[in-house]
Formats: sequence, C-alpha cells, structure tokens
Amino acid sequence: MKTHLLRYFVVLAEELHFGRAAQRLAITQPPLSVAIKSLEEDLGVRLLERDAKQVRLTDAGAAFLIEARQVLSQIQRAADVARNVAQGRQGQLDIGVTGSMIYRDLPHVMQAFAQQRPDIDITLHEMSTTEQQAAILRGQLQGGFVNIITPAPGLELWPLAPDTLVCCLPENHPQAQQASLDLRSLAHERFVMFVRDVSPANYDNVIACLHNAGIHPRTSHAVRQWLAVISLVAIGQGVALVPSCMQRAGMAGVRYVPLHSNHGQTALTAGAFVWHPQSRSAALDALIEVIKAPRTGSDD
Repeated sequence: MKTHLLRYFVVLAEELHFGRAAQRLAITQPPLSVAIKSLEEDLGVRLLERDAKQVRLTDAGAAFLIEARQVLSQIQRAADVARNVAQGRQGQLDIGVTGSMIYRDLPHVMQAFAQQRPDIDITLHEMSTTEQQAAILRGQLQGGFVNIITPAPGLELWPLAPDTLVCCLPENHPQAQQASLDLRSLAHERFVMFVRDVSPANYDNVIACLHNAGIHPRTSHAVRQWLAVISLVAIGQGVALVPSCMQRAGMAGVRYVPLHSNHGQTALTAGAFVWHPQSRSAALDALIEVIKAPRTGSDD
C-alpha cells in the first residue's frame, strides 16, 4: 500500500470535502478521487459514502482513519529519527572507560555532552586499556577512554591532559602526614602493583618513576584496578604510586602525598580517547568534538 494514498485519505477524512482536501494536498480533484477509489479497492471495503451533497466516513472508514494516522505518524517518526541520527542529534554510543578515567576526564565530558546532545545515549563499559582497544577494533565499542600514548595499529587517538602520580600510603604510615616526600625514602617499602597487561603505559610509568629514584621495588599482589591497589594499601599490604585523580574516590584508610619533583621522580599518567576511523558516525563525531573542546573552570 502506497503511503501517499493514506495521506490523501486522512486529509479527505478531515475535510469531508473533495475540493478542500484537494486544495490542501495541492492537487486537482480528479486524481484525489482516483486515489481514494484505488485505496478502497486495495482494502476491499468502502471507506467513504459520497453523493452530490456530502461526504461521510463509513464505520470501516472511521476505524481505518485511526490506524492510518498512526501509520503516517510512525513513518514520520522513522524519518525524523533517521535524519537526527545522520546529523548527530540522536543515537546510541557504546564507549569504554578505564577505572581511573571515572575520576578524571569522564565526568566533565559526560556532563558537557549531555547538555549539548541530550538525545544521544551513551552506554559506558568499564574495561582495561588493552580490552578496550581490542573491542574497538572488533566493532563492539565506538571509542574508549584509555591510558596510553600510542594507540594500537588502526586506531586514532586524541590525547587528554596527563595526571600526576602521587604516593598512596596507609593513613598510619610515618610519612602519611607530610606535605610531600622523597620517593627514595620508600625504597625499603613493599609496593602494591597491578598486572602489566591491564595497562602497560601506566605500569611502565610507575616502574620508570621508581627506577629514576633508584628503587627496584619489592612488589606484592597483582591486581587489575587502581581501586584494588588503594584498597590493599588501606589494609596495610604496602604502598603504591597512583594517579592523583584517584583521591576523588574518597576511600578511607589512606593518605595521598605528592612527590618531590627533583631527581626525576615526578611522573605523569597518560590519558587518551581512541576510536576506529571506520566506525566514525555523526554521534561519535559529536562526542569527539566535546572531548577536544578546551576545558574551562576548575575540576575541584
């Protein structure tokens, strides 16, 4: 059934006058009469009673009018959705995020994007950097907030502002109340680390920072998330170097102490947003635009 026949019928049913209906449709009266007759033949029912004085709906016509309006409304909605998705005003994105990014760039990006594109839904998937890049290459994610400097082959990257590593100590540690500390003073401590394959860049940054201070760390445990690292520090299982943003997690039992900047001890944790160029869409472009926009105001 052709949709223009439905539209002709709805207009005629509203006007109940062939002349006025034809005028609204910007056609002449004979094509309208032919269209209505064709529609009735397709349906096998009479929709209108007409004579020289009036046009009125049959019972079948009145029932069909309700359904025809719904069909036309759904067709219009489908067209609007298609246009909105194509123009980046509506859609769905599956985006990966590492645990530390939840306390870092993600809140600002999500708030700004929601204000600009309220009809684009983002579903977040917490994954390691390695897992995210694999998922993006497989087409399971459209992009991801990761901790790398160089993306996997085939992916594109936009760097985020780096974060500083700080020392995470149990709250009863002798140096926990200091304004800052020399990392070399912790050479005798056991360090809580995470497994390298989760985020090679973060792992390598921590190891490089320790080696620059002349520390070959005794390590304990091998966890997959910064929050797990901090939790183990809180129960006295060692000390750790963690991104400064993790202070926002508000975990009890620990203190965060900045490192002295001398002797090459200060290290930065990388951050980036990555995506596959072949997966670009208007919705993803809109998100990348927000990510690239200059930040204003304080994060505190």
